[in-house]
Formats: sequence, structure tokens, C-alpha cells
Amino acid sequence: MCELHFDESLILKDIDVNSREELLRTMAANLFSKGLVKESFIDAVIEREKTFPTGLPTNRISVAIPHTDSEHVNKKAISIAILKEPVKFGVMGEMDADTPVQIVFMLAIDEKDSHLVVLQKLMELFQNEEELQFLILEENKTNIKKRLTKHFQIQ
Repeated sequence: MCELHFDESLILKDIDVNSREELLRTMAANLFSKGLVKESFIDAVIEREKTFPTGLPTNRISVAIPHTDSEHVNKKAISIAILKEPVKFGVMGEMDADTPVQIVFMLAIDEKDSHLVVLQKLMELFQNEEELQFLILEENKTNIKKRLTKHFQIQ
């Protein structure tokens, strides 16, 4: 997993947004500004989320994992946003349900099917309430980066 780009500039802490679309646009534009994704990624990730929602309710802190097709990606990366206040996301696999999401992991995957390992690591993280609570409460982006780098085994 060492080829996954992740640094402190991709950690958006205490984001204050009014909607899911505003959040997705902010995160995707940040990835685009770093050259990690093509400009088309921004609209593509928003459109995909409308059709295939990625919200996942956990015991206490709901998460989301928005992503889109590899054709919109320049380099494999992950960005995280920790919101001041939750934003509603559709629940994965349930068209008529939503969940108040507070942590979003946006995936930019450059090869088809290479997201499976990333998703596996994310699912492990989502099952660990202590780790999710750490992400919410930790103010220092360096500490967040160190913790997630270790979890994802990024060098």
C-alpha cells in the first residue's frame, strides 16, 4: 500500500459545510489543486455519490467513502475530512436511508479494482470506535497523519 499518496494537506479538519455536495466539492477541489486528480473528478465524484451513496452508519460516528472511476485520477490518494457538524449522506446499499456523517474518506484510485485493499483497511478502521473517536478529537494533523499512515501501512 506504500504507493498511496497521503499527507497533511489532504487532512481537512473541522470543516464547516452546509451540504454533502459542498463537502465533496471542497475535498475534490483540494485533490485537484495538488494534481492528484483531473478536474473531471470533482463533478464525477458528486454524481456518483447521488447514484451510489457511500454513507456507513457505525455505532456512534457515521463515515462515508466517496470515490469515482479511475479515469478521473492522476495518482492514487486518500483525503480525509473531519466535520464540525455532521452532514447527511445516503446509506450505502439503501436508496431511501441517510446517516449523519462526521468523517469522510475520499478515495482517488488510479487502477480498477486496486481500491479493494484500501476498502479493507477502511472497514477495519470503521469497526474501531476508539480510532474514529481519536480522529474526531485530535487537533494535530501530524498526529492524525501518523496514526493513519501506520494503519494503512503507507511509507
